[in-house]
Amino acid sequence: VRFANGKLQHPDSLRFTVYRNRDMAHPRKKHRRILVSETERLCYVGHNFGSEVMKCNSLCRYFVGVLDKNSGQMEVYNAEIFNMQPLLSDQRILRLQVLPHEEFKVFLETVAVEGAVGFVSPGCTGCFNVCFCLVQMDLCIEAFGTSKQKRALSSRRMNAVGNDIVNTAVTKAAANVIDAKGVTALMQDMAQDDVQNISAFLPPCHEDADRPEHVYKFEDILSPAEYEALRVPAATLANITAEEMAKRAEERSHCSFVLEELKFLPTDEKSRDHKARCLWFLDTLIKFSQLKMIKKKHPMGPECPHIISRKLMKNFTSLTYNDGSIQNLISASMKAKITAYVIALALHINNFQTDLTVLQNDLKLPESRILDIAKALRLRVSKAKGVPGLENDQNHKLGTLSLPLPMQKAPEGQRKRKKMN
Repeated sequence: VRFANGKLQHPDSLRFTVYRNRDMAHPRKKHRRILVSETERLCYVGHNFGSEVMKCNSLCRYFVGVLDKNSGQMEVYNAEIFNMQPLLSDQRILRLQVLPHEEFKVFLETVAVEGAVGFVSPGCTGCFNVCFCLVQMDLCIEAFGTSKQKRALSSRRMNAVGNDIVNTAVTKAAANVIDAKGVTALMQDMAQDDVQNISAFLPPCHEDADRPEHVYKFEDILSPAEYEALRVPAATLANITAEEMAKRAEERSHCSFVLEELKFLPTDEKSRDHKARCLWFLDTLIKFSQLKMIKKKHPMGPECPHIISRKLMKNFTSLTYNDGSIQNLISASMKAKITAYVIALALHINNFQTDLTVLQNDLKLPESRILDIAKALRLRVSKAKGVPGLENDQNHKLGTLSLPLPMQKAPEGQRKRKKMN
């Protein structure tokens, strides 16, 4: 947990109660939890649903490890972060009750902490008839409460005032920012943030390069050791015959980009081998992007060199905890990273101009997504006629890497985001 109004001086003394939704058949409600805790002065409540839920729980997975010092083994459990908000309710409806004299003291503490109000009248045999209604009666605590209860009342009042001060300050600060920059500039900043989020998954960019091939260096995509390891598996592509190519095209053994490029392998042995290695790795990257949860040690088969399998698992997957074990997941951000590397490698294959629509179809991405990544790679995007026989062959997008690199500009308008319920 974390507390919205600061750090506690003695957090070890707290005790928590968890409530879960009874509707265990509902796919969403069965995961709903309410966490409650109480300090000397305040009650705290946290939820994992509703408008106040923390976004970090949907963006990340959290775990708690419990170490057995005797065995040296650790057990890992799923966890969530709860943002504990102080309960500052000023009004509450409670039914007519008859409380024994001792329980009335407990009730006054509840009044002080939660802001419940009421009228008090003496009853017989040491009891009090307590009738509660929607009326502000803090005077009840001021008149009959103990010093501890009065401190709780004072603390609640100060928190209420503090909330008003903070809200006023935040509103004023936001107004100052809007006045200084303007709404248009703020929208552009938001768009630029989206571009920067994508940029975190791009290959290293050398903006001061004097040639296109040095902007995204080939060594940053495939190291010399990885490139050497591709010699054996890529030999089948380098020596492919026309009959084998027709058979692979019919069986769709490779993606459309690779099948098309295999028709134009160079006659020079060294250049032919180089292009075959690049095509084999690009085809492997695209096939790898279609996986979701990696459960096998060698997901691309035994013919994939070990150094390439390790590269795929280390650079293009995220670790996640599932079914009692840690697994590798190809998340949306990792798929964006794979797409960026596929485009960069395709640029090296095609003399730094490539058909983005063919890659988009192979990667099974929306056009807007691959165009965003291409623009983040600083490509110039233009319309072009595609290869006959392919989908939308009259309306293809061509990506070109040329110098000087275009400036990274935020999109002119934000696309309408899908409303999340």
